Amino acid sequence: MMRRTCMLWPVLLVLAACGGRSAADYTALEQAHAGPLEFSVQADGELRAVTATPLLVPGQQWTPRQLSWMLPDGSHVTKGELVARFSATQSRQDLAQARIDLERNLIARAGKQDELAGKRGQLDVDMIQVDGQLAIARRYAHATLAAIARNDILDAVQDAAYLGVRRQILQWREQQSSARGKAELAVLDAQHNTYDMVAKQKQADLDALELRAPHDGVLVLERDWSEQLPHVGSSLWAGNSFASLPDLDALEVQLAVPQIEAQGVAVGEAVELHPWGRPDQAVTARLDWIAAAAQPRDRESPVKYLLMKARVPADAVRRYGWTPGQRFAGTILLLKTAQGMSVPNLALGGDGDAATVHVLSGGNEVVRKLKLGVRGATRTQVLDGLHEGDRILLPTGGNGAGA
Repeated sequence: MMRRTCMLWPVLLVLAACGGRSAADYTALEQAHAGPLEFSVQADGELRAVTATPLLVPGQQWTPRQLSWMLPDGSHVTKGELVARFSATQSRQDLAQARIDLERNLIARAGKQDELAGKRGQLDVDMIQVDGQLAIARRYAHATLAAIARNDILDAVQDAAYLGVRRQILQWREQQSSARGKAELAVLDAQHNTYDMVAKQKQADLDALELRAPHDGVLVLERDWSEQLPHVGSSLWAGNSFASLPDLDALEVQLAVPQIEAQGVAVGEAVELHPWGRPDQAVTARLDWIAAAAQPRDRESPVKYLLMKARVPADAVRRYGWTPGQRFAGTILLLKTAQGMSVPNLALGGDGDAATVHVLSGGNEVVRKLKLGVRGATRTQVLDGLHEGDRILLPTGGNGAGA
């Protein structure tokens, strides 16, 4: 918002003979006058902490949570005090499923052990039987012709060879069964470890449904991507930011200024700040940060705003009891002088690198080169080139380069 110190008198001009311009080229003129000059820009913003302790939704990362109880925003809390309580229906269901899977795994492992024991017992029986038959076959294979017939001896020799091969096969099957059994048990053990880990995680989720303050402070709830504050019934995700405990000795106001009004604002400019509705609590600070580019504040409006930050004195915070999240109004002071001149931006033209203005002198149009100072949203300070009483011509749209 700009405060004009120069009087504006609309006067219809008839300048058909002046510099080839017609009367339609001008709508009014303004008489230059030196006096108190002040340029300022109005802004609004929010009190925020420079540093703060984040409070995250408890539980394993990305575990669903539902807020069932919470302290109001701005509450004063002490170390260890309960801030919020959550419920986790999904985690409770997952824990029950993990426990069922563990029981099934134990039953499957016991069944596999019984199966392996049965196979091992059958192989042992077959091995004992083959060893007995092999001993008999070997004894007859070495008998003399006087003891038994030749064909019986040959049959015994063949039986001994067959039983020897069969014994080797049984030994191979026993080794394979043992290796395969160990592998199958290892798979079941790995599944058991997985189910057990899931069960422990879900139990830990159910044990982490309360959020407590790590130290004394003021609770400041965090807005989500849609600028909504958490509320009872909200669905949240573990690990996401829920609130913060700001450092009350380091607070700043983040201001938003419409881009069209932010021209000329620079770091170091003085700014007067006060909470909305409390001008009696005004303090003076200086801008210490300005965003590099303007951004829209919401999706429904294309208007872009330039963000700026200014530290507020810690003693004022303690004196007035300010808390983060309060809305503030700000007046950025671009220029304040007891004596000065200014011209409307729409009256400014250009001649190379120099600024110019058209004045009416003796009934003729004269171009003056100006030395400019601070530029505001609608007016610019003139340091040199303009004299008291000069009548400045205000061209219509299209003729004023500074419009």
